[in-house]
Order: sequence, then structure tokens, then C-alpha cells
Amino acid sequence: MSHLDPDRFAAVAFGEAPSADEQVHLAACDECALELAELEHTITIGRSTMSLGELESPPDRVWGNILDEVRRSDSAPVATMTAREAGSPRTPAPAARPRRRGYRLLFALAASTAFVLAVVGVWSLVRPVQVVELASATLNAFPEHPGAAGSAVVVESADGDTRVRVELDASVPDAGYREVWLITADASALVSLGVLDGREGEFDVPAGIDIDEYVLVDISQEEDDEDPGHSGDSIVRGELEFA
Repeated sequence: MSHLDPDRFAAVAFGEAPSADEQVHLAACDECALELAELEHTITIGRSTMSLGELESPPDRVWGNILDEVRRSDSAPVATMTAREAGSPRTPAPAARPRRRGYRLLFALAASTAFVLAVVGVWSLVRPVQVVELASATLNAFPEHPGAAGSAVVVESADGDTRVRVELDASVPDAGYREVWLITADASALVSLGVLDGREGEFDVPAGIDIDEYVLVDISQEEDDEDPGHSGDSIVRGELEFA
């Protein structure tokens, strides 16, 4: 019989029993037997990553590169041999059997990708914590905003960046916007972190601002008056407690 086609290779590699004719061919054809063994190994690698939990997806360019390489392989010309090149003066040599290079390459690359994903998955389980919580605060409402409440958490990333995460539960006014501030304990200095869109946000602490001194987190109601200063209308405010 002829060589196994790609669909049958995949089916047998995934566990479907080969037919009697296929068994005979695999026993006699070293090329097909080797190709089947490679695919079975690829599938074993892929299945071994399933117990690692959720893995990080590779960027789209990885799959794009795989498909580009397979297309280049499939479009490559098939080599042929003349009788003279084959060394036979009488019988023309048949064209060399087109190798399913693109097909095999796809599975090889898939095996490599599965291995990379497995490494990524293991690393995601054992890597150290990337963010450390430095301080937190409960933000209490001012009398002008009854029922409002909020919270703030200061975190530091592995690269040393400090950020403030805030949440606010308050009625939404018809006009203006909310702004997040850091204020010193004696209210002698303050710095704006940015505009809060919606109920929660995360803000970088500006360089040069010592979080040990700017211990008050404030969320204010601001008017669209192009005044960069604090409006004096605080919705909630709280003092940071350090971990």
C-alpha cells in the first residue's frame, strides 16, 4: 500500500488503532514508522502540560511564524533525478517522493511550543510574588457626601514602581469629575495622582514623592474650570496604615 496520509498519521498518533494493512506497512516502512513515532512524542508532550493549570498564551506572532514556515515548506519545489544523475544508464529514476516536510515541521514546532508553554506554566507556579502591598486605607465620607465610601492600597512592583489602587462607592454627579490625591499628614502639601474614571483606578506615585510622608489618600469632586488645584470638595479621605 502507499504511504499513510497525514490524516491517518494524526488519527493513529492520537490512539486510533491502525488497520491490518497499515500495521503491515508500518512494520515494513521505516520512514512512516519514524514519522508516527515523532507525532506520538509530540502528542505526549502536549498532554503532559494539561496538569499545569492555566498557561500563558504565546503572542500571535508565534503562530504566524509557524504558518509562514509551513507555507514556505509546502511551496518548495520537489527534487527530481534523471537516469544519468541516478547512476543508471537504462532505467529512468522516479521523481523523489515529496516529503511531508511542512506537515512534519508543523508538528515539530507544535512540540517546541508545547515545551515552552510547559516551562511558562511551571514558572508561573514557582515564581516569586511580583507585587508587594505596602499600605492600605479605608476612605471615609465627608459630610457633604453621605453614604460615600472607598478604599486605597499602595503596592510596589518588583522593579520598584509604586502605585495606588483606589475604589470609590459614591453617587455620580451630573457634571465635573473625580480626582485622586496624596496629602501629607499635616495637609501642608498635596499631589494629584490623576482623574478617577468610574468606581476604581490605579495610579503611579510620582517620582520624588515619599509615601511615608504623603499618608492621606483623598478623592475629590472637581469642576471643569481648568483649575489644577484641589477644589476643597473632598468626597472621601483616609490615612494609610503600613503593613
